[in-house]
Formats: sequence, structure tokens, C-alpha cells
Amino acid sequence: MTATDWKLIVLALVAIGALVVLITRFKVNAFISLLLASMVVGTGAVLLGRVIRDAAGKESAYNMLGVAKSFSDGLGATLGSIAAIVGLGTMLGRLLAESGGAEVLARRFVAFFGPRHIQWCIMALALAVGLTTWFAVGLVLLLPILLTLTHETKQPFLILTLPLLSCLSVMHGVMPPHPGPVVAVESLHVNMGLVLIWGFVIGIPTAAVAGPLFARWAVKRVEAHPPPVTRKTGALPEGFRLPGFGLTLFSILLPVLLMLVATVAELCLPKGNDLRETATFIGNPTIALTVAVLFASWSLGLSCGYRPAEVLKFTESSIAAVGMTILVIGGGGGFARVLRDSGVAESIGRLGEMAQLSPLLYGWLVSAFIRVATGSATVAITTASGLLIPVLAAHPELGQNHKALIVVAIGCGSLFLSHLNDAGFWIVKDSLGLSVNQTLRTWTICETIVGLFGMLLSLLVYRMI
Repeated sequence: MTATDWKLIVLALVAIGALVVLITRFKVNAFISLLLASMVVGTGAVLLGRVIRDAAGKESAYNMLGVAKSFSDGLGATLGSIAAIVGLGTMLGRLLAESGGAEVLARRFVAFFGPRHIQWCIMALALAVGLTTWFAVGLVLLLPILLTLTHETKQPFLILTLPLLSCLSVMHGVMPPHPGPVVAVESLHVNMGLVLIWGFVIGIPTAAVAGPLFARWAVKRVEAHPPPVTRKTGALPEGFRLPGFGLTLFSILLPVLLMLVATVAELCLPKGNDLRETATFIGNPTIALTVAVLFASWSLGLSCGYRPAEVLKFTESSIAAVGMTILVIGGGGGFARVLRDSGVAESIGRLGEMAQLSPLLYGWLVSAFIRVATGSATVAITTASGLLIPVLAAHPELGQNHKALIVVAIGCGSLFLSHLNDAGFWIVKDSLGLSVNQTLRTWTICETIVGLFGMLLSLLVYRMI
């Protein structure tokens, strides 16, 4: 560790603190706050004489134009990967809500599970949907069902919301085929099947603690109310009808099924196989959601009696509602890129290496620090796995089970302490109609529990086997 490393870490902490104060205390627009925090970090790195290396290996001094470019590149890369997913998922969710399909599903689930066990119904849905879909996709797909179940069962909003969030989050951070865990598996040469097994063994209890158990505490201390939903039963105009249960369930699970087909093809078929390439294309999140929205336009729109113009209006108005959210998500990506290009991630990695911890604790700490600094779970787990390569090389005695647990632990670390520089924070806030303060006291604490409990459980098993 050098003096510059310490200065960069302090600079990142100051920028994160300033970000929180700007948004919560001075009510500055979130996107502008992210941009200002990025400029603080970038300016500090320039003054410290930060040198960057391009793809060709050429070194150059980091300057303010480079800071602006880093922010723009990060914004573009983030929106390029998530804007279409959020938009299409929101369209699908809106069609589900407007058709009354969410109410159809909610009533059947309540009848099957009973009001007392509806939390486990939500967790089961989140685990199934979250296994192959990104966090944002799963949330927008299940949101109409969550809201309708809340109104149908009359249970406190957070009692159902936190189990949904914890399960989707754990699936995204720990389980292949999500990008972060896949990169970690490939970088550390770990058996993917073992990661899936230990991911379930560690992830499900972790989600249970961060979801249903934490919800019992949170509901007594945080007052949160669900956004209103339009009830369709008993209020349908002549010529309109509710969609059937089976067709509605298929409509909502269609993108999940397409992504699952792609995953199975990637695991079972060799590279270059035509069937594998076709399945991978169809299972791409953007393509899968596009297919699902087109199908739902018929199954949850035209077949229920809506005219094409009305279906178009639903999809267009749903996008207008998430415009600011998408911009803030891009701002979070820009801030994360500036932090990375400024050298903060490298400094945090050297700090963890200096501590001489066990590979699992070292990996978790590096992943958690980078997550807090950059706000990106994928950046955290991929950076931590890269820094772990030489560490694992020095521990040849570690078997595949130990390495799989390390992957699970750094996945949990990549979920730790989600706050205002995380795109997921803003997706949760705006989707659920929460204030910044409410989101910090619910979602942020939920993610912190996931990070800590998942690490402790992984470490316990790591020491026992």
C-alpha cells in the first residue's frame, strides 16, 4: 500500500459521503449528484497524478477530459446493458396489471398457499424467476403480482416486499448464469455445478434471514405503503374479460423459460453448435423480453378485448414513468466507471492483500469494498475474482468445494451495503414508491444482511469441510 492508495480510498469515501448528503440533505437531483460525486473523485485522481493504460498498453496521464469520458463511457455501458431490459420489463408488467392478470395470479396464489404462507409463495416465485433473470428483470416482472398480493391479503407492504427483494438479489449475485458468478467461475477455474449447489445451500438461508426475518423487524420501524393498483374484477366493461390463469402464468414466465433454454444449451451443447447459438440468441434478456412483450400484447391485451391503440398506450405510458429511473441508473454506471478508472478498485485490492487474510475473507472484503465504492455488484465480483487468482495459486491445498464457497462468498460481498451509487437502489426506490430514507432503511439493510450472513455461513462451511 502506498500513500496514493490511501488517498484514493479516502477520496472515494468522501465522494460517497457527499453523494448521500447531496441527495438526502440538500435534495439535489440524483443524476446531478452522481455527476458531481464523479467529478470530485476524478479531480482528486488527476491531482494525485493518476496514470492510465489503454488497451494497447500505452500509458498516459489521467486528465479532466478523461474523467468526463469515463463518466460518459460508464453511463453508456450501463444503459446499453440495462435500459432495454428495464423498459421492456416495465411494459410487460404494465400489461399484466392492466389486463387484470396480476389479480388473477394473486387470487390463485392466495387460495393455494393461504394468507399465512404467502411469504413463501413470494420467495418461491422470486427464486424461480431470479435464477435466470437479472435482478431488474425479475423485479419488474413480479412487481404487479407483489402489489396485488399485498392488497388482496391486507398484509403490511414490507412483509411481502423484502422476501422478494432478498431472493432476487441473492440469485443475481451468487448463482450462475448471472454474469458476475460466471466470470468468477471461469477466472478461478471452479466447477460450476458445485457453485450452483453451494449457492443454493448458502443462498436460501441467507435470503430467508434478509427477507422474512428482517421484514418482521422492519415493518415495526418503517412505515411504507404500496402504490395503488387498478382492480379489474367486477369492473370490466362489456366485451372485456380477464385472462386465464394458465395463459397469464405462461406470459409472465415466458422470458424466464427462454433464458433457461439458453442456459441449458450453453451448458450441454458445444461452442459453435447452431442450436446452441440459436438458443443463446433467443435467450438474450433483451430478445426474450421482446418476445414476451409481443406475446403478452396478445395474451394480456388483444385477447382480453383491448384495441391495438390501447395496448400501445399502455406500453408507451409505462416507459414515461421510468424515464428518470433509467437516467439515474446510467449516472450510477458513470460514477462506477470514474471510480474504477481513478484507481480506487486497485487500491482497495491492495489493501485487502496487505491484511493477509484467508482467501475467502480476503475475497469477500475486496468484493464488499469495491461494491460500496462503485455500486456495481458485477464490477465487485469480477474485480475480486481477478485479484484472487494469485492468492489461490499460493494455496494449492484448496479443493473445488473450497473454491466454490469462495465464489459464493465474493458473490455475497458484491451485494453488501447497496446505497445511492447503485442502480439497483434506484430501481427498488422508484418501483416500490419509496423515499430515499425508506429505501436506505429497508433495501440497504436487507443487502447488508445478505452480504454479512452469506459470508459468515460460507466461512462456517469453509472451515468445516
